[in-house]
This record gives sequence, structure tokens and C-alpha cells, in this order.
Amino acid sequence: MKIFKSINKLNKEVNFKANIGFVPTMGALHVGHISLIKKSRSKCKKTVVSIFINPSQFNKIKDFKSYPRNFKKDIEILKKLKVDYLLLPKKNEIYKNKREMKIKLNNNDKILCAKFRKGHFEGVLAVINKFLKKIDAKYIFLGEKDYQQIYLIKKYIGYRFNTKIIPCKTIRLNNSLPYSSRNILIPKEKLKTASFISSALKKLHAQIKKNFNNVNKIKLLKKVIELNDVNVEYIEIRNKYNLSNKINKNNFKIFISYYINKVRLIDNF
Repeated sequence: MKIFKSINKLNKEVNFKANIGFVPTMGALHVGHISLIKKSRSKCKKTVVSIFINPSQFNKIKDFKSYPRNFKKDIEILKKLKVDYLLLPKKNEIYKNKREMKIKLNNNDKILCAKFRKGHFEGVLAVINKFLKKIDAKYIFLGEKDYQQIYLIKKYIGYRFNTKIIPCKTIRLNNSLPYSSRNILIPKEKLKTASFISSALKKLHAQIKKNFNNVNKIKLLKKVIELNDVNVEYIEIRNKYNLSNKINKNNFKIFISYYINKVRLIDNF
């Protein structure tokens, strides 16, 4: 595995005319990341993985500082996976000035996580835009746990580049809780609560598929979840194609964001 600390050097030395896959990460690699990398390796001749903890997508400095970091372990994982190239860029190479650190969202897209994490997706869009300007990969692999993120990347910047976005299925612990870098910040006994929440969402999704009138159970589910010492930020049912409120039994998706022990988790079914 060749490690680049400069995105410009990577761009000069890697032949992006070949079949190249790109997996952007913020490190603290887990099974979900590994599944994206394996997907890239199976579909592409070469794979580039980036580790960059993007400051512009954190709306609180303390969240940026507390984000899990374990570069040594991450590099060991990537070597075992036989990743071809690892990019570890510096902030001043990605962003030349503060203006480049955000891409503005339309007001009608400030829903779900974009409503509660002001500036988050503006930062995500900015960094992916910067990466794709210089990493002319054939494919970029993104996990569906961050469903709204994929939707916004497709809408705002996907059309600007030749790189095709490949959404990848959420990988779950014991077929329930999604793997997340933030999971390590939660006490083990509280992980059971998080798993219960994911299982409850899955169950409600199945009930709505069977009888669409069960959409009305969403308020009851919120109350049940909050009885477990959980602060629900939002729980909504939206159209999975355009995230609007126009839903039916064939196009709906359930989205949730909540806090356990001050750690923010998301999920969707």
C-alpha cells in the first residue's frame, strides 16, 4: 500500500484513466468501512482510501476534537485489505480559504439531519467536491447509513463529475444496530438500547409495508424509545427518492436521529 500525504502528489502519480475506486473516510475504521473497501476492490482494478477528519462538517469544535482517531490501527486494517493507495491530506491542501469549506444548501433541503446539524452537509458537500476535483475515480463508494448524505451529494455535486456514486448497504451489528465510528463512545450496556431502537424501526417498516395505516404508529414509537433514557432528535417517515413528505407503501423510508449518553446516532430503514 502506498501512502500519500498530498492529494496533488496522488493525482500526479496515480493513473486515474484506469478503473479506480474511491472510498472517502474519516478514519476509526469499522466493519461498515471494510465492506465499502471490499466492494471497491471487487469492482475496481485499484482502490484509493482517504482518511480526513473534515473540520467543516462539525458544527461544534468539541465534537471535532472528540471524534475517534486511531490512525495506526486504521493503516494496519487497510494493509490487510490490500488497499492500493491511502490518502492522508492536510487541511490547508483541501481548503485554501474559509469560503471553500461550505457549499450552500437550499432551504427545502434543510430537513432531517440538515435541520439539526446546521452546516454539517454544507461541509460534507465541500470536501467531497474538493476530492472529486482532483481524484478522478471511476466510482465512489458511500454507505447508506448516511442516506441523506448520499442524496445531497447526488443532487448538489454528483452531476459535475464523471465519478459514479455507488450506494452500499448498511452493515449492522447482529442484524440490528448500524456500525458507526461513534459506537465506541457508548457504554456497552447502552448499546443494547441502540440495538433495540434499530430493531423497532425495522419492525415498524415491516408493519407499514403490510398495512400503510401503520404509519400512524410513529408517534407511539417515539414515546417508547424516549422511555429508555434516549433523547430523540427526530423520527420521520419520508419519500426515499426525494425526501419529501409524499409517501406511500412503495416509496417510504423511516429516519431517526437520537442521543444516548450525549452521543448522536442515526439510522434508517
